[in-house]
Amino acid sequence: MGKVIIIAEAGVNHNGDIKLAEDLIRLAAEAGADFVKFQTFKASKLVTENAPKAEYQNADSSSKQGESQLELLQKLELNRNDHLNLIKHCKLHNIKFLSTAFDMESLDMLRELGMELYKIPSGEITNLPLLRKIAGFGKPIILSTGMSTMSEISDAIKVLTTYGATMDQLSILHCTTEYPAPFEDVNLKAMLTIRDTFGVKVGYSDHTQGIEIPVAAVALGAQIIEKHFTKSRLLPGPDHKASLEPAELTEMVKAIRNVEKAIGDGIKEPTASESKNITAARKSIHLAHQLDEGHVMKSDDLIMKRPGNGISPMLMDEVIGKILNADLPANTQLTWDHLS
Repeated sequence: MGKVIIIAEAGVNHNGDIKLAEDLIRLAAEAGADFVKFQTFKASKLVTENAPKAEYQNADSSSKQGESQLELLQKLELNRNDHLNLIKHCKLHNIKFLSTAFDMESLDMLRELGMELYKIPSGEITNLPLLRKIAGFGKPIILSTGMSTMSEISDAIKVLTTYGATMDQLSILHCTTEYPAPFEDVNLKAMLTIRDTFGVKVGYSDHTQGIEIPVAAVALGAQIIEKHFTKSRLLPGPDHKASLEPAELTEMVKAIRNVEKAIGDGIKEPTASESKNITAARKSIHLAHQLDEGHVMKSDDLIMKRPGNGISPMLMDEVIGKILNADLPANTQLTWDHLS
């Protein structure tokens, strides 16, 4: 398994403020993330005028009574110049820029801006024209699967591969689309079901509170982790409460890097760091009491004590019945030279 790709999801946590978006880029880079991801959309192309807000959007303290989802999203749009500025800012901070397109016009803009990786959000997994278009770009694709059945994932994969994507270009993220997602709804094993069923690279897009679940996902085999973050959970806006703050993002990245080091190659053998402890930790065969030359060794004559650089206790049965060829005091570490 290669290095886990960590995507710090800024999303719409910039609140429409380009300076805040720039801060989020800097914070994601300082935390050690590989990508910082935004959301690219034209609200009028995404929702109708009467589309209701999601429950979590209404729960935001800044949510206005009677405000439509369209009105909410219009305040969170990033235009072309904003994107150019953010891409430039990512290069300045040595972190990769990524954004998710939610409509065809936005997808065209991201392509024109030279995107090398395309993320399909969970809500677009049934958007046939969007899937077809992305498949034809010939670029790596990350597909999120929140709210999806296995059949819907299969259908999306079929569309992508029919229209130009290859399976090795495809990564599938398990996801639970709720903000924040209850731990009991996460079902991390579903990520393994996706991997084993479709034979694809898998990862996890996390909406739980805290860092435990994405770290656990890496231990299970996730190759990509996506996690929302914010400058402060106290900021107004729909996604802040389900996001990590900068120190937590840093801690998550650190934990993931430690876990990926610990996963290893699956071969069970002594490591270099532990081999030096074998003598100190294991035992070898010693005499339980003083014995005279010519004594025929019995099990009661033997005691297993540290250090472990003598005859292994696993060879005790080979010692029993042999004749001692010298007078030896109690606690002597036996060697084969003592026996005949």
